[in-house]
Amino acid sequence: MSAASLQGKRILVTQAGDFMGPTLCEVLEEHGATVIPSHDDVTDPEAPARIVKAAGQVDVLLANLAVPAPSTPAAEVSDDEWRDTFAAMVDPLPRFVQAVLPGMLERGGGKILVMGSASALRGMKRASTYSAARGAQLSYVQAVGVELASKNIQVNLIAQNFVDNPTYFPPEIQENPRFQERLKREVPLGRLVGAREDATFAAYLCSDAADCFVGQAFPVCGGWVNR
Repeated sequence: MSAASLQGKRILVTQAGDFMGPTLCEVLEEHGATVIPSHDDVTDPEAPARIVKAAGQVDVLLANLAVPAPSTPAAEVSDDEWRDTFAAMVDPLPRFVQAVLPGMLERGGGKILVMGSASALRGMKRASTYSAARGAQLSYVQAVGVELASKNIQVNLIAQNFVDNPTYFPPEIQENPRFQERLKREVPLGRLVGAREDATFAAYLCSDAADCFVGQAFPVCGGWVNR
């Protein structure tokens, strides 16, 4: 990708201070985009419409939604845990999409990219709540992606795991010898995917070069060892 591949694109990044937000903003700007970072709480039902209105023209919505992943056994998951996780990662998504769609339809195109998780693609122990929420994101993207394709609006998702970010892999986890052994055991790459590697792929999916992809989930996880 050239440094000007996103020139003229106005990209709204949600939860810009969390998960992949900081690196996304940095890399997108390097590729020429005008980045509109939002740090607002997205669990307020009225927040997405308010954020989009304040952003002005949005050519690309980058839905970066995350909460620390609960690790509760399925039999012990509380109603509060379930509701809170969906309120943070699932409920805001259609609200953001509905807020940006009128402008994209009027201009005849746009892109929506969700920073999701590979937990939606593979069973993981003690992750039923988190995986269900990420799976809901994926199903929504697949359905809306094919619905909006004819409108020249591309909706896709990055299904990532073992990607360097402060929400799920802070320094204290990365420095833990047990985690380092886990990387060697479970990830053929033998390391976390770099944050900039992931963000550069996101930048590509935000560019005109990726107009052919609709309703897709792209795994970014350094490869898995099947167990």
